[in-house]
Amino acid sequence: MLVDGDAGRLKTEADEPGWEVDPDDEWGVAVIATVGRQLKLRREAVGMSAADFGRAVGYGEDLVYKIEGGKRIPRQEYLDKADEALGAGGLISATWEDVKKVRYPRKVRALGEMEAKAVEIGVYECNSVHGLLQTPDHARALIEAAQPPYSPDDVERMVAARLARQAVFERAPAPSIHFVLEEAPLRRPLGGTMVWRQQLERLLEVGRMRHVTLQVMPTRVEVHSGLDGRIELLKYVDGTAVGRSDGAFSGRPVSDPRQLRILELRYGTIRAQALPPWESLALIEQLLGET
Repeated sequence: MLVDGDAGRLKTEADEPGWEVDPDDEWGVAVIATVGRQLKLRREAVGMSAADFGRAVGYGEDLVYKIEGGKRIPRQEYLDKADEALGAGGLISATWEDVKKVRYPRKVRALGEMEAKAVEIGVYECNSVHGLLQTPDHARALIEAAQPPYSPDDVERMVAARLARQAVFERAPAPSIHFVLEEAPLRRPLGGTMVWRQQLERLLEVGRMRHVTLQVMPTRVEVHSGLDGRIELLKYVDGTAVGRSDGAFSGRPVSDPRQLRILELRYGTIRAQALPPWESLALIEQLLGET
């Protein structure tokens, strides 16, 4: 029997925050409802009660009913255990391919899909470490710092979504990725010293990847072209591109060549004003040594 914590204790919702279905996500609702219905039909076909099934997979009966009713997103672990318990021969496990696509909020999914297809990614981040670079603990500390605060479920859902986007580093062939980060957020020990150290170490790790360029915009610069806020530029193999900026075009994604040229000019100027990559990594190493 699969257990969590003490031997024999079945998992409840409290053990897995952040796996609720977003009622406003029509596609997500439809996918999870379909998977839940399949689980219920297979369980009933083998004559297994929800309680017995729950004990077989290590989950409480109430959680089983919520997953089958399309109210709760099943984890991959749950689907694999269900497949084994019901003798589905891999058919239930295979539904994870659909479930994982709707695991995260629509806005994050859309962003992740755009990043996943890009052959070149350029990012300027002014107020924090960019989401593609965040460690799990740093991401959690950053999200928990928001006011008004998010619920624990929302925090975990947002952290998981942010980390899922980092699969872009594992693509083959790898995209060319350029980051420019502000120095000030790199000096803020968000989450405590250990979390901060781990985040700085992660920046060094990513910054040394062959397909990644990481630059730091020093606080002491007298001319700064990034005062309008964050910029992200995504370019694709067919020559098209998408860009967005906090302070331009109302922050919405743009693909018009004239608007893209403005963002590319700003981003190019920011890169020229930032420290070169080797000096940027040396600064991060210095900050790490000061902890």
